[in-house]
Amino acid sequence: MNITKTDIDSLNAVITVEISKEDYSKKVDDVLNNYRKNANIPGFRKGHVPMGMVRKQYGQAVLVEEVNKLLQENLHKFLTEEKLDVLGNPLPKNEADIDWDAGDFAFEFELGLAPEFDVDVKKKAVTQYKVVADDEMINNQVKTIQKQYGKLISKDEVAADDEITGTFTSTEKEMENKTTFGTDVIKGKRQLNALIGSKVGDEVKLKTKGLFKEEHDNQRFLGVSHEEAHGLEIEVTLKIEEVNSRELAELNQELFDKLFGEGIVTSEDQLKEKIKEDAERQFEQQSDQKLLNDVVDSLIENTKFDLPSEFLTRWIKVSGEKVLSEDEAKEEFERSEKGLRYQLIEGKLRTENNLQVTFEELKEYASNMIKAQMAQFGQMNPTEEEVEGIVARIMGNQDEVKRISEQLGTNKMLQFFKENAKLKTKEVTYDKFIKEAYA
Repeated sequence: MNITKTDIDSLNAVITVEISKEDYSKKVDDVLNNYRKNANIPGFRKGHVPMGMVRKQYGQAVLVEEVNKLLQENLHKFLTEEKLDVLGNPLPKNEADIDWDAGDFAFEFELGLAPEFDVDVKKKAVTQYKVVADDEMINNQVKTIQKQYGKLISKDEVAADDEITGTFTSTEKEMENKTTFGTDVIKGKRQLNALIGSKVGDEVKLKTKGLFKEEHDNQRFLGVSHEEAHGLEIEVTLKIEEVNSRELAELNQELFDKLFGEGIVTSEDQLKEKIKEDAERQFEQQSDQKLLNDVVDSLIENTKFDLPSEFLTRWIKVSGEKVLSEDEAKEEFERSEKGLRYQLIEGKLRTENNLQVTFEELKEYASNMIKAQMAQFGQMNPTEEEVEGIVARIMGNQDEVKRISEQLGTNKMLQFFKENAKLKTKEVTYDKFIKEAYA
């Protein structure tokens, strides 16, 4: 057997695999002899079928199978030993021209090769948002906490800032949904005016267009589907069953202990600081995701290299469950090109900066994740044996291993970008972050 590689250009090559009769004849003969021993053919005792008859009936099929096994095994071995960085899989070039009656064969395969390129994470600055909780947000959160832990006071008549419990009905939508909502979620002035002054037992007709400040609330309060919630324009009837106002809870030590544990927070200023810390920790996760997306986009845009586009289009055409048309394959390549480019960029960064995920790192990450989850349910000090048992179960589940491996891999890339990319920090409130980041 002889395997050679011929370069077409820096991104395309042809592999030729020459297989001679000596390479496969013994394996073919062994398989045919086994067939002969076990063949049940009328007129012949088992094991006494003439070899000529077996070879005539099964010979070419066995030949094709054994040659293909030999071909795939040695082609893979060649690519590995030569350390060829290929894209997609080798594409047979001359399989329709193979004469299976010949003793020797030459198979050709097209290869698409990964390009050579450099990655400069400092080439272009990317904005890193630092999202801060402003006074308005903190004060609103304090008020929300006071409402949540305050006392409900039953009333007969609806006033501003009250809570209404009632049932929304509509014959048009066959709706009957009991719910509780505050008047502060009402957007439409007419709808709000219709509710203010209404009494327990009243039935109030309301238009759903602009009823709530958020259209998603149509799903929450009216009980319609997610699809129906957007642009819903019908008339509904609300039968008011309860009206309550909330007496705000006092900002005292009893409330602080309920919220954070005994003695951890002892003043309103500390409460606000705690709210600020918790909010900004959550903001950081969104900011990190935005940073990661922006760095990825920047690297794709600013790392220039060519791809073996024609080869990849041909490979896409035949590699799926069904063969695509030329136009379908081109469209699929265009859709996947950015993702492929970033795979190559990320792979290079991981290799050059030792950012691969090791088994030990994976176990440690899983262990910390389990401890954090247990702490959420009040198990602050689980034994190592308990944690290791859960980690072992996780590591035995391929889907879970893949999931947490991707999480850890993403975290390592994010940390690398934070430490090495060219970043410009911008401090914004959460509302401004949403407007700038997702406009």
